Amino acid sequence: MGLEPVEMGDAGRWSKVPDPVVETITVMGHRIVTYSYGEGEEVLLLLNGGPGLPCEYMRVPHAPLAGRGYRVVSFDQLGTGASDRPRDRGLWTIERYAREVEAVREAMNLGRVHLAGHSWGGWLAIEYAARYGENLKSLILQNTCADIPHLVSELGRLRDALGPETGAMMLAHEAAGDFEHPAYKGAITVLNYRHVCRLDHWPEPFTRSIGDSNREIYNIMQGPNEFLYTGNLRDWSRLDDLAEVKVPVLILVGAHDEITPGCALHMRKALSSAEVAVFPNSAHVPFYEEPDAFLARLTGFLDGVTGRAERAA
Repeated sequence: MGLEPVEMGDAGRWSKVPDPVVETITVMGHRIVTYSYGEGEEVLLLLNGGPGLPCEYMRVPHAPLAGRGYRVVSFDQLGTGASDRPRDRGLWTIERYAREVEAVREAMNLGRVHLAGHSWGGWLAIEYAARYGENLKSLILQNTCADIPHLVSELGRLRDALGPETGAMMLAHEAAGDFEHPAYKGAITVLNYRHVCRLDHWPEPFTRSIGDSNREIYNIMQGPNEFLYTGNLRDWSRLDDLAEVKVPVLILVGAHDEITPGCALHMRKALSSAEVAVFPNSAHVPFYEEPDAFLARLTGFLDGVTGRAERAA
């Protein structure tokens, strides 16, 4: 996510999350740092957004699932967080990252997993499912899409809502490559608060991940910000491959999300079956904006897939 760190709010509930078990593994010739909570046989493997963000912002709000019998596993993708940060620009492709996910799964002996991808991590989860679907028990697509050209059209609607004068200003600065102009940055800030996180104070795990992001990866793969796609992902689409997904699927989206409910509908139509949950008071990070409702919906889905809901009844 191409965001600037904003004022941090009280850590609150997130300061109570226990420390994870941290392990460094070597996959595909690089050191990758992994984080695990809990010990259950049912593994929830998290793929965080970005591209270029450390995983802290995602693993912290999902860690409570470890107290409900799931093993929650995350890792800093290559180039981010505590993992190796090589300077080879050729590494930053979705195809290589999908191979990395599989290498991590194998190295950690995770078996078949429940795969949850947020934002860019959702694109990565879909790419992984298209290549290694036999290793999945379920697929959880959080605030994401399967077709970036369609997303770009949806982002155009969000930009247009700022008004024609602001839209013309943004286009002029983008044409000039001037993404640092105060007026342009101001418009992006408004969009971020409308469609990324609607909280007055963004939670500390989120702002720490943003502050430690690898901008080179983000720029190469996505672009200068959340609302302009110029990187190597700009034409990515796996929409036609969703029909081949044979495991249960949960789609989670915020009503005000930058990756809009329209994108969620686009995916649901392409899947043979999927559950969809829309969080009415959220944008792009409902696990922070509506954490209780988010965890309840995610836990209910996982319990249904694993049969725990039936055993508890």
